[in-house]
Amino acid sequence: MQFVLYTLDIYTHSDPWFTFFMAHWLDITTTILGLAYILLEYKASIWLWIVGFVMQALDIVLYYEKGLYADCAMEFYYIAMTIYGFWTWKFGKKKHQRQGEQLPITHFKRNLILPWTLGTLAIWLILWYWLTQIGSTVPVADAFTTALSFVGIWALARKYLEQWLIWIVVDVVTCALYFYKDIPFKASLYGLYVAIAIFGYLKWRRDMQAHREA
Repeated sequence: MQFVLYTLDIYTHSDPWFTFFMAHWLDITTTILGLAYILLEYKASIWLWIVGFVMQALDIVLYYEKGLYADCAMEFYYIAMTIYGFWTWKFGKKKHQRQGEQLPITHFKRNLILPWTLGTLAIWLILWYWLTQIGSTVPVADAFTTALSFVGIWALARKYLEQWLIWIVVDVVTCALYFYKDIPFKASLYGLYVAIAIFGYLKWRRDMQAHREA
């Protein structure tokens, strides 16, 4: 056993790529899972919730190590919403949904816009205050993306079209934040998320219109 550890130690110091991977393996792994997640979301596949569950569990460790405490705490909410989202997509019902049909894509309900907006602002302020108290170096941006993600993941779980618009804003800010916090792979992923979210919005809108016409 000691020989194996000694050999691994020598290899680690002699191979810069291995050293780099060991320093960023969580970032790399969650990036790959994140790419699979958003592609499944683009296709409106229920498997996105399974991939998301694994990714979020690893993200808890990654964000805690990087001092992104609000994002870390958010992952526990994500995990709960992942379970809710899977159940809703599998067994949930909406008005005018046909027998045996998958949960259809619909618009965000207008009567929910004001309460969710006020709730998001309140969460942002609460998180900002909490982050300043625990010594976060990026309290405003970290609190903002976390607060907005609360409504984003819920809207995805309900299969609302406008969830893509929410994620576009979150992804742009998060991309810049993660580059600043030296999480380059995850930051690049969020940059890609922006483009996929735009195409995802257009695809979901077409699918929603086709469903209504049918």
